[in-house]
Amino acid sequence: MRRGVLPICAFPKGWFTVALSHEVKSGTVLKQTFCGEEIVIFRTESGKISVLDAYCTHLGAHLGHGGTVEGENIRCPFHGFCFDTKGDCTKTGYGTKAPKTKIYNYPVIEHYGIILAYFDPERNAPDWSIPEVEMTGWLYPKFHTWQLESRPQEIAENSVDIGHFSEVHKYTAIQVHKNLETDGPFLTAKYSMERQAFAFSKSKKIYSEFEIHQWGLGYARVEVSVPAMNLRSRQFVLATPIDEKNMFLRIGMSIQSLEKSSQIHPLLTVLPKGLVESIVLKAGIKGYIHDVYQDFKIWQNKKVVHPPALAEGDGPIMPYRKWVKQFEY
Repeated sequence: MRRGVLPICAFPKGWFTVALSHEVKSGTVLKQTFCGEEIVIFRTESGKISVLDAYCTHLGAHLGHGGTVEGENIRCPFHGFCFDTKGDCTKTGYGTKAPKTKIYNYPVIEHYGIILAYFDPERNAPDWSIPEVEMTGWLYPKFHTWQLESRPQEIAENSVDIGHFSEVHKYTAIQVHKNLETDGPFLTAKYSMERQAFAFSKSKKIYSEFEIHQWGLGYARVEVSVPAMNLRSRQFVLATPIDEKNMFLRIGMSIQSLEKSSQIHPLLTVLPKGLVESIVLKAGIKGYIHDVYQDFKIWQNKKVVHPPALAEGDGPIMPYRKWVKQFEY
């Protein structure tokens, strides 16, 4: 190992997004590589989600290549063996007694369009979860997905890297309203800034406040408020390891139902409320995609230097890295 370089755990413990809800309709089998393992995600006829290791324990067929959903089971394409959502074999293709065998099933939760599975290299049960948040009065989120060469630790570190806000994203008047706080797998901080105005704004610059809620290295929810426009958005950052070098990065955005579109732009008052909300959300996710993409060249070409030569204004990088250690093994 080179001096001054801290190796990053390729597959940290925690909850990670394996699919979006709209990608897994009832009767659908989706194959994926997750933390170096082949998995299948399927939704039964009753709507229940399951995430299993991809290989049949009978004779090793990959359930993602020809496997089908039958009722509440997934059926192997090789010999017709069926497994329920817990991975237990329920029947053979011959009508004979099912063997006592089990495919590993990952703990899974589904929140507001996001399907998360829990990864632990020793396959221990999770001792924490990601709480649901009240979505009444909020639009269904829009999402965007990339595949890139990076690690979840690098993505999450951006949330405390205050110095890059101005350099990479050109934010100004950056203030810290709540210092970094951690509680087990949870991390939170709150900032404000000014940025170049996006669509509909009547000003050249716009003031925003954003509060970060991060659970583990795979899931963050950012609550954003733009007071001048009476606009609140909820932004999701979902980082998932594929293999030792590559990952999926999914981002999502929802906005709170608008009360007065005139505060966003007077011209919007002539349009139906539902159409206005759709236009604002579409513009919002476009801007969000732009901001996140500004980090890509950095993420895909950097290395982790440890200990870093920090300066005033960097933000709480070292407390963050101390927090990260709990997810490594």
